[in-house]
Order: sequence, then C-alpha cells, then structure tokens
Amino acid sequence: MAALRGIASFRMASVRQFQAIGRAAMVSTFIDYNLITRDMKTSLQRTSQQVQVARETEYYKANIGKVTSIDEFLDDYRLYAYAMKAHGLEDMTYAKAFMRKVMESDLSDDSSYANMLTDERYRNFAMAFSFSQSTEVVQSDAQEDSLIGLYTQSIANQSEAVEEDTRYFNAAIDRVTTVDQLWQNDKLKNYVLTAFGFDPRYVSYQHFKDVVTSDVSDPNSYVNTAAASYKQSLQDKIANIQATATPADLADTSSTASKLIAQYQAAITNAPDYTPLAAAFNFQDDGTLAAGDLPMSDMQKASTNEAYVFQQPRLSSSAAQLNKLYYDSTIGSVTKVDDILDNSRLFAYIRIAYGLPSSMLNSTMENILTSDLSNPASYANTQGGTEYNAIYKELAAAFNFQTDGTLAAGDTAQTAEQTATTSAYWIDRYDDADEATDAALISSYKTLIGVVSDVDDLLADNKIMSLALTAVGLQDEGDTSRKLKKVLTSDLTDPNSYVYTLKDDRYVQLAKAFNFNADGTLGVPMLAQAESEILNTAKSYVIEKSRFGTEEDKTKATEESQYYSAEVEKVKTLDGLLSNRRLVDFILVAAGLDPETVTTDYLRQMFESDFSDPNSAINTDPNTTLYKEIVSSYNFDAEGNLARPTQGIQTKRGLLETEDLYLNQTLEEEKGEDNAGVRLALYFRRMASGVNTAYDLLADSALLQVIQTTFSIPEEMSSADVDVQYAYINRVLDVEDLHDPEKLEKLLVRFTALYDVENNVDVSGAELILSGSGSNGISADTLLSLSQLRLGG
Repeated sequence: MAALRGIASFRMASVRQFQAIGRAAMVSTFIDYNLITRDMKTSLQRTSQQVQVARETEYYKANIGKVTSIDEFLDDYRLYAYAMKAHGLEDMTYAKAFMRKVMESDLSDDSSYANMLTDERYRNFAMAFSFSQSTEVVQSDAQEDSLIGLYTQSIANQSEAVEEDTRYFNAAIDRVTTVDQLWQNDKLKNYVLTAFGFDPRYVSYQHFKDVVTSDVSDPNSYVNTAAASYKQSLQDKIANIQATATPADLADTSSTASKLIAQYQAAITNAPDYTPLAAAFNFQDDGTLAAGDLPMSDMQKASTNEAYVFQQPRLSSSAAQLNKLYYDSTIGSVTKVDDILDNSRLFAYIRIAYGLPSSMLNSTMENILTSDLSNPASYANTQGGTEYNAIYKELAAAFNFQTDGTLAAGDTAQTAEQTATTSAYWIDRYDDADEATDAALISSYKTLIGVVSDVDDLLADNKIMSLALTAVGLQDEGDTSRKLKKVLTSDLTDPNSYVYTLKDDRYVQLAKAFNFNADGTLGVPMLAQAESEILNTAKSYVIEKSRFGTEEDKTKATEESQYYSAEVEKVKTLDGLLSNRRLVDFILVAAGLDPETVTTDYLRQMFESDFSDPNSAINTDPNTTLYKEIVSSYNFDAEGNLARPTQGIQTKRGLLETEDLYLNQTLEEEKGEDNAGVRLALYFRRMASGVNTAYDLLADSALLQVIQTTFSIPEEMSSADVDVQYAYINRVLDVEDLHDPEKLEKLLVRFTALYDVENNVDVSGAELILSGSGSNGISADTLLSLSQLRLGG
C-alpha cells in the first residue's frame, strides 16, 4: 500500500496544476470532451496531421525498424522520446539506465524487473518491443512436434503406398505392349527395378531393354553373356595382379595388390543378377509381344509383387499378409522340428509372433518346441527367466512335437486353432521391432536436437538427419551435405532463394522445420505470432476472464492460455487459425470483444482488409482500433500464408499501438493546456479498460481525481488509510461498470459536468445545445442546473 501512496503523491502535483489552468481558462469541460469523443477517430486524425506530430511519427516509423539493439534505441533520442511519451513515461525519459533494465526484462518470468514494478506502464513499454522476446533456437516445440508427426505419418503411409503401387502395377502392366512403353512409364519401371533390387537411377534404357528381352534359357543371350563377361573381366584383373605382384605383396593383406584382389572378389560375389528380371517378362527380341501374349503372366506378376513388397525398408502390412499366407500354407507340411529350424522364414515368423528376441538361437527354439510341459524339469518349464518363461510355455503348447522333435502318428505340427492363434500373434506383433526402432529414434532425436548449435551440427548427426529426411520424403534422394546446407539456410521469405529454385515442396518442408540464418547460425522461428505477442495475447485473455471472477476462473483462464500458446505456434496459415474456433474465441476475448457477436467470416474480413483504405471493413468498424491490434499482431501475408515480420524490434501491432498511444497522449496534453478536466476525462476514458480493482484507481492520481470529482469525495479522504479509501470507492462505484462503454460514458459525462461546477466554469444554454449534450445521458437542463450550483441557486 505504501507503493500506491507513493504513486498517488507523485502525480498529485500535476493534477493540481491542471486544475488551476482549468479554473483560469473557464472553458466548459463537458462541451470540449463531448466534441472530441463524439468522433474520436477524427479528433486523433486532426492531431496526427499537425506538422510536428506528423514529422515525429514519420521519423519513428521510418527508423524504428533499423534498430537492432537497446543501445541503438537509447542513443536515438527522437525514437526513444517518442516511445516514452506514447507510453505515458515522458517524465522518465532521462532515466535511461532504469529503462534499460525494463527493456532487458524477460516478461515470461514473473520475477523479472519489469514484472516486479507496480506501475504497469513499464511492463507495457517492455512488451511493445522485442529485445528479449525472440529466442534463437534450432527448432521450436511446435516445429519439433510437427516434424516428428510427419515422420510418424510417413511410416504409416509406407504400407498404404506399397499397396497402392502394387494395385497400379497389376492394373497397368497388362496394357503394356512394348518395352519402350514400360520404360516410359516411370511408375511401372521403378516398381519393376525396385522389386528386383536395382536403383532406377543407375539403370540405362539400353541395358534394361537388353535384359528384359533376353531368353534366360539361352546361354548366349544378353542377360547370361553380360553377367559372365562382367565376372570374367574381374577374374582377368585378379589374375593380372597375381601375375605381376611380388609374393610378399600377395601375402601381405594390407598391400595395395591384396586390397585390390579383395575388392574384385567381393564385386564378383556381389555382382548383380539380372536373370530374375529377365525371367519376369515375355518380350520378344525386338521388345514387342507375340500375338496373344501379355507382358507378364499372373504367376510372374505375383512373383514380382512379392519381390517388391519384401524390398521395402521395413515390413509393410502387405508383407505381413504374404508371410501369413506362406506360414498358413506351409506349416501343415512340417513333420519335424528341423523343418522349422532349417526354414528361416518359418523360424522368424514364429519368433516374432511370440515376442521373442532377434538374438534367439536355433537350439533355444528346438529346446522349447521339444519340451514336455507335463515334466516340471523340462526346458520350457525352467528356462527363460521372469521375462520369457511364460512365453516359452505358451510357445511349447502351441506345437505338438515329441521330445525327439518328431510328430506322433496322426498328429500335425499345429492344429487349425493353434495355427490361427500363432498367425493372430504375428499380425499383432510383426512390426513391433520397427516401432521400437522408431521410438528409439524419436527419443534420440529429441535429445540430440537440443545440443545442435548450427547447421553443420545438424548435418553431421545421422540420427537427426535420418528422421528429418524420412519425415519429408527425402530419405532416398542421396543429397549431399552441401546441397542440404543450402536448403536449410535459404530465406523462406525470398521467392528467389535456393530452396524455391529446386521446385520441390519436400525441400521447402525441410527448410521450414528448422531455423537457420544465412550463415548457418541459429535463427528465430517463423511464427504466426511473435513470442512477445503470444505472451501479450495470453496475458490479456487471463485478465479479461478473471478480473472480476474467482480463483477458479483464473485457473481455467490460465489453462486456456497454455492451450493457445501451444496451438498458435502450430498455425501456418490464416485459414489454419480461423478454422479453430477455440483459438478465434480466445483472440476475441483477449482483445475485449464478445465472441458471441463476431463470426469467423467477419473476423476474416478484418484480416483481409486494407489498412490504407479508409473505406475498408477494418477502418469502418466501430472497433477499428481493437481489430487493428488483433490483425497486426499476426504475421500473415496478403494470401494468408505465414510471413516473417520485417519490423525489427517491434511487431506490427507494437508499432501501431505506439503510434496510437502517441496521438492520444498528444491530444490529451494539448486539450489539457486549455482545460485540465478534459485531459483527465480523456485519460480516464483511455485507461478505464485496465482498471480491475479500486486499488488501480488509488495507484493513479489522475484516475483517482476523476473518481473524487464524480462522486464528490473530499480531498481530505486522500490522507486516510488506503484500505479505508479502497472500501469507500467500492461503496460508491462498481469497478466492473468501467468496462461497460455506456456506463463509462455516463460516468465521464457526470465528471465533466461536476468538474465545471467544482471549478466555477460557466456554461451557456446555447453552448449546451450546440454541443449535442442530450445524447450523452444528461440533459441540458440538468447540466445548466449543476452549473448554477456555484451561485448557490
């Protein structure tokens, strides 16, 4: 309370000076106030057109965007003084060291310097600038969540893509009549080459044609002679080295000769086999089909489909179904345990179906399947520990082998019911290992991304890049680090930057997922709202929802503000913002507007309005200032897409707010030179929306003077205990009324009339009529009667 008294006494001298001026001027407070506020927009426009005001405003708007540091701001007196006056801190312009601490405050920290000051003007001043509100980070939380979401979705899409690719291939291949048609259809060609293990980028047309037109049964065909010729050339190279190298070099595995021989031998072993590809088609030597032939039989298509499915980097649902079909059709022919142990496909199917580790040995599988569960000492009953013992028992019970690994006469390896259970387990668990790998990769990503300090750090981390490239579909492109660096450091606001020259949205998505400057250092995320604006909107919402509510209301409002802060970071377009009515309602409440009275379409009109057109929707709405504050606090371009702000240390909203405050301050000062009552009324009208309790009135001597005059509270009351004053104001005034425009205006009409009475201002009937006073809730007769009270009539 001592702080409140201090602020009140600090301003009281100024208020009394204004009173003295008012008594001397003998100008009607009510008439002047009424003439100004009946068209506030025009009044402010007149003020803005004054030569000095226009000059200072133009200088501010032209130069504030060039400022990059607090020092630059404080050193430019015209900029600094303009901002200080705008925020009602003109008398503190000299205190640069103090204001530096205010601007350096972290407004998200309740214990920061600006937040600890009682006077909200300092916090609002800090909020108007972004010296400490833009965090340079490789990725925001929203960007990280979005990229991981893309990664997860890309994995989910792989199974669907395999199925779609196969459907297309099977439908389209029957319409092909020549090799050239097959080659010219990229989807068909890539499907075929991928199925047989070849990279489409490195297979030439001629080689492909020669292979698929080869007769695999002819040892002189291209597919047979080319492979043999390739291997023979490697054998010749090995023989040549062996003939020319010294025995010592040949014996030394680290010698150049030995290394070359090893490379050529590996190439022979791993030489590509094009025979299956050739066998998959029925083309003639000239690349056409014989009359009545199709390019592939049903069996050839099925074989190619299966090959394609199993060439994928992870087991898809299609591959899982193929494995299930294989198991269901094969298990009936199994007569002994060795049939399973010798068949890697069956072995893996059973192991995965029962959730056993990939390190499982054949001997372990054999011991389990040959266990006698009626024998407490059997392997399945005693082994596996707490993690696997129960599974061992279930697996042993799922098969019908005897202890010697054979089947009793008349038995099958599994009954139909046992097979169905095993296959159900398989379908449920076939991708568990992949999902565990994904979870581990995502966990590593979240840890590793936090220590990235520049673009080179990012590119050097294989785990990070694996997830990032897979998320946007670039995992198979084989791009160099140099190319990716140019992508990641592209300016997304420049349509001519490198990333856009690639004409591939995948690279744009990659660049948008991170925040790097042109030199590779960490940058600031491109958000729908700047961090300072998110903080400001969230704070305004909490105040609006809880100023006259309960503690529970404040808690709910705070929770909703947390939702808003998290969700607005994910917004990428105006459509994305407006499609979420919960966000729209939040925005309107924060601005002091009733969501029930504003449709989404109407708010869209505000966002799409031209600020420079006086006839645009936003400039003709009665709440033009509020809507301009809303719209200018977001970073959307004319098309509604996300754009990086160009205002430097001030957002668009901050700039508009500063200009508006400067005009209001100037108007109030100028009117105060003739009549202090008018300045008090205008000031009260502007500040009323920020008054939440009677303490706010007591903390501001100018606001308190209006209340004292309006409710005839004697000046002596100011010396009473603050709590006594607080209680008294609450008896004569419902503070909530100050947030009702009509009630506020009635209060100010009463103030201006009583101010004239208190200061002996004479008001003629003609002036009252010309002023149009009747429309403001108090009649000319009543006002005339009040003015005559000074005569004791």
